[in-house]
Amino acid sequence: MVAEQLRGRGIADDRVLEAMEAVPRDQFIEQGLRHRAYADEAVPIDAGQTISQPYMVARMTELLDPRPGDRILEIGTGSGYQAAILAWLGADVTTIERHAGLARSARERLDALGLGDRVDIRVADGSLGDPAGAPYDGIVVTAAAPAIPVELRDQLADGGRLVIPVGPREQQVLMLATRHGDDWIETPHGACVFVPLIGPGGFSDDEWM
Repeated sequence: MVAEQLRGRGIADDRVLEAMEAVPRDQFIEQGLRHRAYADEAVPIDAGQTISQPYMVARMTELLDPRPGDRILEIGTGSGYQAAILAWLGADVTTIERHAGLARSARERLDALGLGDRVDIRVADGSLGDPAGAPYDGIVVTAAAPAIPVELRDQLADGGRLVIPVGPREQQVLMLATRHGDDWIETPHGACVFVPLIGPGGFSDDEWM
């Protein structure tokens, strides 16, 4: 996975590659699908969600560029895999999940791997972020939004980075927004397809149907 899917496709940050090798991806996937854990694909999890393909997790992490001690907000805990990668890299992660069952399973997995003390999992609508906890050094959104929510940009610290897929249902563009004072520089980083971000900062259930 690391040699072919990640390094071979341009992931160059050695810290990210080390984290992807160290964190056992198969532990975040249900038993019956674990044979697909290291394949170059997203894998279904409960509640109609997915664990993103390894390349996308690595790419989003590389763009976010987390450093030890950084405060990171993740929107969409899912299986807990992205939070585990960030925690392994030394970040302090607050992650928000709409589905209580997913949050509970993610907590069990993170605790079992000894990463739970770096991850605060909350059950809530995270589509507008966590203004009470701002500013964050980085924000990563693991679901697609129609546009970058202003509320999320405003929750970045100066120099902070926001990574989010933006676009319609069929296909999105992975966007990086970097804050410089009162200005944000937004750059695209390739096509992607994610499940929707549901809530005021994303899509309504009706819009996505």
